[in-house]
Amino acid sequence: MLLDVDDCQLVLVDYQERLMPALHQGAEVLSRGVFLAQMAQLMGVPVWGTEQNPGKLGGNAAAIRDLCQGTFAKMHFDACESGLLEALRPAPARPESRAPQRGGNARSLPKHLQRPSAPPPAPEPALGNTVVLAGVEAHVCLLQTALGLLEQEFDVWVVTDACTSRRERDRDAAFDRLAGNGVELVSSEMVAFEWLRRADHPLFRQALPLIK
Repeated sequence: MLLDVDDCQLVLVDYQERLMPALHQGAEVLSRGVFLAQMAQLMGVPVWGTEQNPGKLGGNAAAIRDLCQGTFAKMHFDACESGLLEALRPAPARPESRAPQRGGNARSLPKHLQRPSAPPPAPEPALGNTVVLAGVEAHVCLLQTALGLLEQEFDVWVVTDACTSRRERDRDAAFDRLAGNGVELVSSEMVAFEWLRRADHPLFRQALPLIK
């Protein structure tokens, strides 16, 4: 099974500027997160970010934050508790109620005086049910968010080279647990090429400098 670009959303967990230097291979992991966000933006994939307790830990690196459609502050380690779910799966809009016109129902007027009813608004496009997930720390917020999304019946794909923890062993333990729970583990280039699928994709030439 390959990723379907039309069914994907990207969630970037806690790439906070103050945290990254303390993490194993933090600079490289941050660059992979930026690459994913750039590819998603190019391919029309929605991008969401989260920040853990930003009042004390600061915000996401600007390169990440600037590429996100929305960023959710959180105190829970599982970002599903932060309002993220409402962004990934927004409630359908309610139809607007129309106030009755003065003088009775418009349908009581002669037919040639009645105003035509407005067509119903076009439905908003549905967002994808596949969440491509990356971030830090892999064994805490990333792991708990992935498991939370699974409970909400999303398909979850974790991008391993865009995730890390302070200790390499914790990161690897997180990947083992995620795989055991049915999460797909991929690399950032796997995501990029599965979104593109073809060398003659109209956006391939624009994507190539990002990949290289």
